[in-house]
Amino acid sequence: MTTVNHARPLAIVILAAGKGTRMKSDLHKVLHPIAGRPMIEHLMASAAELAPERQVVVVGAGREQLEAAMGDRAAIAVQEPQHGTGHAVQQAETALAGFAGDVLILYGDVPFVSAGTMRSMIGRLHGEDNPAVVVLGFEPAETLQYGRVIAEGDRVLKMVEHKDANDVERACRLCNSGLMAVRSEDLFGLLARVGNENAQGEYYLVDIVNIANADGRTCAVVVTADADEVAGINSRGELAEAEERWQQRRRAQAMADGASLVAPHTVWFSWDTRLGRDVLVEQNVVFGPGVSVADGARIRAFSHLEGASLASGTEVGPYARLRPGAVLEEKAKVGNFVEVKKAVLGKGAKANHLSYIGDAEVGAGANIGAGTITCNYDGYFKYKTVIGERAFIGSNSALVAPVRIGADAIVAAGSAVTRDVGDGELRIVRAEQLVKQGWADRFHDAMKRKKAEAKAGRK
Repeated sequence: MTTVNHARPLAIVILAAGKGTRMKSDLHKVLHPIAGRPMIEHLMASAAELAPERQVVVVGAGREQLEAAMGDRAAIAVQEPQHGTGHAVQQAETALAGFAGDVLILYGDVPFVSAGTMRSMIGRLHGEDNPAVVVLGFEPAETLQYGRVIAEGDRVLKMVEHKDANDVERACRLCNSGLMAVRSEDLFGLLARVGNENAQGEYYLVDIVNIANADGRTCAVVVTADADEVAGINSRGELAEAEERWQQRRRAQAMADGASLVAPHTVWFSWDTRLGRDVLVEQNVVFGPGVSVADGARIRAFSHLEGASLASGTEVGPYARLRPGAVLEEKAKVGNFVEVKKAVLGKGAKANHLSYIGDAEVGAGANIGAGTITCNYDGYFKYKTVIGERAFIGSNSALVAPVRIGADAIVAAGSAVTRDVGDGELRIVRAEQLVKQGWADRFHDAMKRKKAEAKAGRK
């Protein structure tokens, strides 16, 4: 069926009023994260590509959590008590007062519907046969308890819930995802005519299709080729399955875009991870939100990165942790058991072993010795450490911020530096070594005698 051009406003209605009892969580179901992003945010990001004029989230329990999460991006409508999906959509009527356009009905726990599928539904709504309702259908491997879409071609003849379907209808493999596109001028009039004479005693949204059909109007189905796109999430197990599906696709995309994953199934991405070409990611690497990796970088095994930016040719790990605000400039290196937080490592700077670098600027070519820490916190406030270009910080040094180490300066191993070090200076902050000749020999002899006497006394 061909579609006609249209330029009508769009409203998004997201149903999120379910109690989410199977999650067994104090957190609202649709706020549980997938790839570090609440599932409802995945859905809203796809919907945003269609530039909706209005957005309404229908909630029940957990209203305060969703209000805080949505801010001013969406109106909140409350369904209390819950009497079915049709009743839920009715609660959006006040928020859509005066709206004249198309309405796309989505589900907060069905987060991966693509913008392309949404466009297909809206486009079909403006087909030449002018359907009253467009339903999104899918054909799962197992039809389970899904409602059925009885159709000829893409014209819907009947919608039926599984509990109310007969054997012939249950044999139909085309299932109802629950997603619909309807014109605003049709939606609430149709909903007002929905009854609850069914097995559940609820007001089913799908009944608007049957009502429109009875009026002699056309209703249509758009079928997604990817059943995973409309998979709902109702339990911790389903959440984990959705996470794994998302990760598998993201790993495949990373490799298709030119990154190498040594053991793809052990690498975990966040929703916004960006990798350049020829990036090498070794085993068991975790990317938290906000990580950007430029071309040619290497992330070695068992590293964890979050809120970090890596320039080309950088190397991280193994067993490194980059926290928010970590910036590695070209060819900088962070080695094993090094933690970096809110700090910039300049071009070619190195921190190879067992160090903590927080609230710091490390100049180009500087070398941070093993066991070095920037003491950035006094229990109340954070302070900054600045290390100049080509400076050398000896092993097991403590740089007590606020402090500045000059360019080409050397801090001797084991120093606790509390004052600025000038350019080119050597700073040694150690107690003077005390030598007592023969003391250790006398100590050992005395202790051996005591041990022998104690042993003899026990006989």
